[in-house]
Amino acid sequence: MPKGTYSFTTPIYYVNAAPHLGTAYTTIAADAVARYQRMNGYDVAFVTGLDEHGQKVAETAEAHGMTPQEWCDSMVPAFEQAWDMLGITHTDFVRTSSERQTKTVQKFWGDLYDKGYLYKSAYEGWYCVHEETYYAESDLEKNDDGEFVCPDCKRPVRRASGEENWFFKLSDFQEPLLKFYEENPQFIRPETRRNEIVTFVQGGLQDLSISRSTFDWGIPLPFDEGHVCYVWADALLAYLTGIGYGNETDRAGEFDARWPMQYHFVGKDITRFHCVIWPAMLMAAGLPITHTVFGHGFLMVGGEKMSKSKGNGIKPADLVGIYGVDAYRYYFLSDVRFGADGNISIERMTQVYNADLANTWGNLCSRVFNMTKKYFASAVPAVPESAANTVAANPLQEIAAGMYAEYDACMSNVNFTDAVAAVQKLAGRANLYVEEMAPWNLAKSEETADQLAAVMYNLLEAIRIIALYMAPFMPTTSAEVFKRLSLGDITAVTDIEAASAWGTLPAGNAVAIGDPLFPRLDVDAISLD
Repeated sequence: MPKGTYSFTTPIYYVNAAPHLGTAYTTIAADAVARYQRMNGYDVAFVTGLDEHGQKVAETAEAHGMTPQEWCDSMVPAFEQAWDMLGITHTDFVRTSSERQTKTVQKFWGDLYDKGYLYKSAYEGWYCVHEETYYAESDLEKNDDGEFVCPDCKRPVRRASGEENWFFKLSDFQEPLLKFYEENPQFIRPETRRNEIVTFVQGGLQDLSISRSTFDWGIPLPFDEGHVCYVWADALLAYLTGIGYGNETDRAGEFDARWPMQYHFVGKDITRFHCVIWPAMLMAAGLPITHTVFGHGFLMVGGEKMSKSKGNGIKPADLVGIYGVDAYRYYFLSDVRFGADGNISIERMTQVYNADLANTWGNLCSRVFNMTKKYFASAVPAVPESAANTVAANPLQEIAAGMYAEYDACMSNVNFTDAVAAVQKLAGRANLYVEEMAPWNLAKSEETADQLAAVMYNLLEAIRIIALYMAPFMPTTSAEVFKRLSLGDITAVTDIEAASAWGTLPAGNAVAIGDPLFPRLDVDAISLD
């Protein structure tokens, strides 16, 4: 039986651009959580998808000579292929143009209309089509031509004057939100994001326009079909769609079992929507609120946020072609601390690849598998009783004994950097253990044959345990190591604590050598051109 449900989301990504390093970063982080919590015994729901409505999408489609639906359909393969390439194991991929999303949105806003949280009024103010966001004039900046521009994307904003919209009474929730933040300090992480949001809400909240009537590419409001749902009032609800909200026919009981979720993983630029608008919507609907919104940092190239306009938008496929999928995943989750901005460079990626993967993890496997072939005919040796349980001679078992508690605490807090460090501690110690125990010397005498068997078993068992805990980050490599140890399918593990107990590796298992897992790379030979 599962320990329980463990559910979380990435943002519902805009359909207007193919996945880049930033969207891939959020998604591989969520996937590492998904893979770990499955191995940890939970029934996992991992929701992602595409945000396909709004004026920006309609205008882009027109510019390409397509209908909005045709444009959205044409962009879906880019996401499907990227997530397949990166080994993403989402459980639901919600398209906001789907019929099931329409049912969710109309059910949700129809309910809030019935409860009196919506009213119709004329909107006066400024709107950024690119960010799909309304701004007060006091929030805007001016460009060199004296035009008002969006404070986020710096593009000129449009004046929206006299358009009748439906409004959500967001202002009613200022005090309830502040009380909720105080009582639930883990709701917004990291703390820097929390401080920003609390300050923003303390400054006062304006009611939120949740509809548009000047275009029709969106979900019609059930109580006024001349209005379509504002893009954020639509996209946020995809999180509910992805776990069966309102779908008692095909997914009976799923929503009640999975909501509230453990996490929404988002970029720090959209925390305001997720930490102000979204919880207020849920409060109005009488639904519990997700435990944590985690607003991670930006990926920077040369000290600047990645963007196509600056020409520094490296594609995930470019880096996967150089380093491979697992090393790509490993770098972004180990070297870039989740929550902080991260500076990306080929030099640093290559340094981490060579130090952590080629020299430490890959080298350990190569040396130990080769020595197993040489000294034990490619089979896991049995540990003679005379050499068993000598902890003083087996520091690897000591480190492994504390691995689950340390790693689980890190992963529960989405502290990927320290989770990886805990595993690398065992890998580094195992490499040192090879030098200390010098199996090549033990193999010279029959008198030390039992000790040789114990040393080699310890090393192989350490490798097995490292592979288990590396699997959420580097699933293909861990699967390959399990295959070389004749251990079967690593994805079948549903109790990693029990599976990582010392001494579980069966004696007699065949051990294959195979190609080097991570051949060393020369940074001077790498080109992205």
